[in-house]
Amino acid sequence: MVDDALVILLAGGAGERLYPLTRDRAKPAVFFGGPYRIIDFTLSNCINSGLRRIFIATQYKSLSLNRHIRMGWSIVSEELGEFVEILPPQKRVSEHWYQGTADAVYQNAYSIVQENPHQVIVLSGDHVYKMDYAKMLRFHKERGASMTLAAIEVPLQDATRFGVLSVDQNDRVVGFVEKSPNPPSIPGSPGLALGSMGIYIFDTDVLLKALEADATRSTSHDFGKDIIPALIAELPTYAYHFYDENKKSSKYWRDIGTLDAFYDANMDLCGVDPEFNLYDPEWPMRTYQPQAPPAKFVFAEKGRRAGEALDSIISPGCIISGSRVVGSVLWVLLFLSPAIVTAIPISEYHDDLKRTITSLESLKHVPEDTSLADAQFDYHDKLIRTMLPEHQEVEVDGEVCNVDNSWLHSDLDELKRQLSDMQKKVDKLSNGEK
Repeated sequence: MVDDALVILLAGGAGERLYPLTRDRAKPAVFFGGPYRIIDFTLSNCINSGLRRIFIATQYKSLSLNRHIRMGWSIVSEELGEFVEILPPQKRVSEHWYQGTADAVYQNAYSIVQENPHQVIVLSGDHVYKMDYAKMLRFHKERGASMTLAAIEVPLQDATRFGVLSVDQNDRVVGFVEKSPNPPSIPGSPGLALGSMGIYIFDTDVLLKALEADATRSTSHDFGKDIIPALIAELPTYAYHFYDENKKSSKYWRDIGTLDAFYDANMDLCGVDPEFNLYDPEWPMRTYQPQAPPAKFVFAEKGRRAGEALDSIISPGCIISGSRVVGSVLWVLLFLSPAIVTAIPISEYHDDLKRTITSLESLKHVPEDTSLADAQFDYHDKLIRTMLPEHQEVEVDGEVCNVDNSWLHSDLDELKRQLSDMQKKVDKLSNGEK
């Protein structure tokens, strides 16, 4: 059954709401949960579901994503007709880049036809969840559907961010509104709405005809705004209720498209019993793993300095040298030499955040006897800059240094200058000077 299906994974979004994390890379290529990239979760779902014919439509700042796919996802057999392949805009049908989600698929209609699938599964590369697409594909065929939409129950007050479905007693879709200010609730559950997850299955002939028709009209060329509403009235369309392979009491599906959502999802992974389970051997999460040594924690001088990490995720290649890491996510190849890494937020613009998420693609050093908040690296160092709330007190060698972080919104040159001045103050305190 899955051998007759083709996956189109949309990974071309600019990800403006995740800036500055998307300053140098596409949103699906942003690190998440330690060594993973956001796109890894959808790709892992595909492989775990038995789907091994996958096109990835890319567009903005795709170099990092392309490299990740090439190095980490060359795990299928081309001899058996399997592939994980990048599809940049090729201008086969127009002179434009992808103009919307539907247009991204339409511009690659040639590639779809060449594979001759019975069904096309359209996925998004920027959500975190576990799902067996084979079960949804089976549902699609059993119902005789032309189009099937995956759906999840969401609080009504949050439904304005979703496409919302209305269904009959047989789960046939009878209505669809995209990000409506007044979304319909589920009958009998006035506080809930049935939100679209951005996961669609189409019979191939239905999809191609709908895309061709949409291409001739002046629309936004978007699945949620144009394709789905047009097909609901014409063809049998069903809602597939999300079955969560995460195996927790509540269903886990996260759109981590904002800094707050990204932060919360990462911090959840540091808990004793996180909502999202990365450790299930029956549903492994795959990624590219660099040839990095194991994480190491050195110095055990009781009462002075010790390398330790609490309630944290430490990735391969990290060295925690006489440092204390609390409630943090450290990505690959990070060296901390005596530093305080605790209660530090991830973003420039959220003073109320509490912990830190750091990312390094090459080995960098945090200076000795300083908190990570005092060691601000610019984006060229590939480290997500962190900050403390303004005028935060930081303890260095028993002395208290008042760190003025009000400069974080200045330009980069001014930031570097003030960073240098701050480091001098910290050095004086470390040396016992006033």
